[in-house]
Amino acid sequence: MVGLIGLYGSVAAVVVFGENIDVLDKSLHRKKSHSESSSGAVSTASATSVLPPLEDRFGRAFDYVRIAVTEKCNLRCTYCMPEEGVDFPDQNAVLTGPEIQRTVETLAKMGVRKVRFTGGEPLVRKDIIEIVTNTANTPGVKAVHLTTNGLLFPKYAEDLLKAGLTGVNISLDSLDEEKFESITRRPGLDKVLESIQCALDVGFKTVKVNVVLMRGFNEDELHDFCEMTKDQRITVRFIEFMPFDAHQMWETGEHFASAANLVDQIEKFYPGIKTASGTRTEHHIFQAPGYEGKIAVIPAFTRSLCGNCSRIRVTSDGQIRNCLYSDDEFDLKALLRKDGCTEEDVVGVFRKAFDEKHRDGFEAKKKSTEKKVNVADIGKGRTSMTQIGG
Repeated sequence: MVGLIGLYGSVAAVVVFGENIDVLDKSLHRKKSHSESSSGAVSTASATSVLPPLEDRFGRAFDYVRIAVTEKCNLRCTYCMPEEGVDFPDQNAVLTGPEIQRTVETLAKMGVRKVRFTGGEPLVRKDIIEIVTNTANTPGVKAVHLTTNGLLFPKYAEDLLKAGLTGVNISLDSLDEEKFESITRRPGLDKVLESIQCALDVGFKTVKVNVVLMRGFNEDELHDFCEMTKDQRITVRFIEFMPFDAHQMWETGEHFASAANLVDQIEKFYPGIKTASGTRTEHHIFQAPGYEGKIAVIPAFTRSLCGNCSRIRVTSDGQIRNCLYSDDEFDLKALLRKDGCTEEDVVGVFRKAFDEKHRDGFEAKKKSTEKKVNVADIGKGRTSMTQIGG
């Protein structure tokens, strides 16, 4: 799945928190208009009005949405999904392309400028190119990104670029073939490495590698991953292990490596390393002297980045989640499928969700615990990251 799937990436997996917008001129890839077709393409010509921005009670504005387009994945990463897999929702339970587009159009009017598609593995969805195209053509949207485990990426890379995709995150948790298969329960290291090079060769402006660092497993590869930035204009992002897994890897406590510890090690590797510019998610970001790329550390569990949160999360089955650590969900899908659903209705459910957002992930977790919800089972029966989504 993506580096922790979308958190951790796609589902090889990485959950990446609110990012700044990295704008790429998409004029070469966009069509001037998009008329509705039998294939499900949606017109965006009318999506020009502006609504008050989406804000929470703490004054934070939300300009970034992560939409999981599927729970399905062609990997079975140990921290993301049990080996036997999970019960995937039937096709009718997943948001359709037009429903995704209606959501994007409404959010764009409310100030959302960046959209990321996650999963599961988003490239297993057959209409993903159409979804990206419609999103890229939405007035107000400035950046469209995708998180993938890389196995299918070379097949779709050029079409994704032409569709208007501006950035890609590729999940990779080990450079050792044996360890790669141990964590993903599938072969494919060569294909993932090929995908990283493919993204650069095709011409994506933003190419990132998501790595879930786990003590006792791949922490000894920290330097090797950092060295990937020497001659490649990529950002290698180390993400703290998260307490979301279906079979309680987290409960042992043996795999957690803190962001602070990772930063200390990186600074020792590269004396004189300088801080660099990055996204709000990339709480610690560096560039080694003379290196092409950047190195980032994301405190996904220690949560020092919550104060800058700017993200909205929508699950593949159409639930709005205002915080990864909260058990609260708001049913967008049922609303979209209700006869007579208006734009005002859609705006209303998003405003309600973010009016109830907690100050940070610690408070959200505490509230879930008070409701006697096991954090490992967070999400009303969602017991793996592939079900929670990016």
